[in-house]
Amino acid sequence: MSGDAKPKPVASEPRKRRAIHSSIVRLTHWINAAAMVVMVTSGWQIYNASPIFDFKFPAWMTLGGWLAGAIASHFAAMWVLAINLLVYLVYGVVSGHFRRDLLPITPAGVWRDTRAALAFRLPHALGRYNAVQRLLYAGVIALIVLVVVSGLAVWKPVQFQTLTWLMGGFDSARVVHFFAMAGIVGFFLVHILLVMIVPRTLAPMIVGGTAPEATP
Repeated sequence: MSGDAKPKPVASEPRKRRAIHSSIVRLTHWINAAAMVVMVTSGWQIYNASPIFDFKFPAWMTLGGWLAGAIASHFAAMWVLAINLLVYLVYGVVSGHFRRDLLPITPAGVWRDTRAALAFRLPHALGRYNAVQRLLYAGVIALIVLVVVSGLAVWKPVQFQTLTWLMGGFDSARVVHFFAMAGIVGFFLVHILLVMIVPRTLAPMIVGGTAPEATP
């Protein structure tokens, strides 16, 4: 009889999926990494020609072979980095990538996720950044902007005299440039360490992929 028929179960709708990292994010990420490696290692060769502090970088860690070669490599990479950064910043604003993935950053959120990370209880979902990651990414973007601006002040102190003045003069601009570089290198080391700890995050940055949308 029809009254005895059991209702058919309603199939649940599949969860929507979204790209873990867009092609623009992946491309600019790797261009940025390559440009920064060239800039940092050639910058160390330039630094060795006129050290700021009482040490020099080992020759095997530097690029360029000699001062002129290092300068040529450094400025070639600088323009690649500057253009790549501009593309990423425009994309991040227009696409909503910054608003969606890197914001908000709140002291409470950073403190909460820092404590969770130190206790090894911080979950990691592909394509989603916790508060500590958001702060680090925002910080390294600011450092890249600073290293480019201070580099221009060191390169052309007369033509960019306003930038040089804002940095406190040529010598101060060199110090700012050095510490901005050191901050970027520090970020790279932490970034590589985290990838080693959670290696499944590497493949999506190379080939892409999708992950379920966050539930409201």
